[in-house]
Amino acid sequence: MGGNNRTRHNREIERRFLVKWLPDDLKRSRSFVIEQGYLATELAGRQVRLRKRGHTASLTFKVRRDSHREEREIKLSPKQFAALWPGTAGRRLRKVRYEIPWDNLMIELDIYRGRHAGLVVAEVEFPNRASCRRFKAPWWFGREVTGEKRYSNVRLALK
Repeated sequence: MGGNNRTRHNREIERRFLVKWLPDDLKRSRSFVIEQGYLATELAGRQVRLRKRGHTASLTFKVRRDSHREEREIKLSPKQFAALWPGTAGRRLRKVRYEIPWDNLMIELDIYRGRHAGLVVAEVEFPNRASCRRFKAPWWFGREVTGEKRYSNVRLALK
């Protein structure tokens, strides 16, 4: 592989919510199209994901451990992404992501396209468990769906 093989490794603490109403100022938020597909989707909590976010492509390996996930991400060149993408056929999704700063955190609001059109999910990632517990959801959030597998991207890509 080429010289841009920077690896990112981190542990995620996050919560997911359905969205009842879109915030009024949504169009002022930064947004981009995300296309993602899965090369492997083992239900034992492991997955290998390809993602193109705007012009940036990556391969991510995720492992679920208890209430958090460990994740390793490798940047891919456009050529590497194009070579791997056909392996995700039948396991893909497309969405528009908005990044909304909120109370020293970032809300990632995803509006799904294609067969999941109409589904809007917000995800908030936290630096630690204390901030996760203290989080007060904005008024426009709906029901919390953290841990509900049917709203996970991997499940949506398989439907």
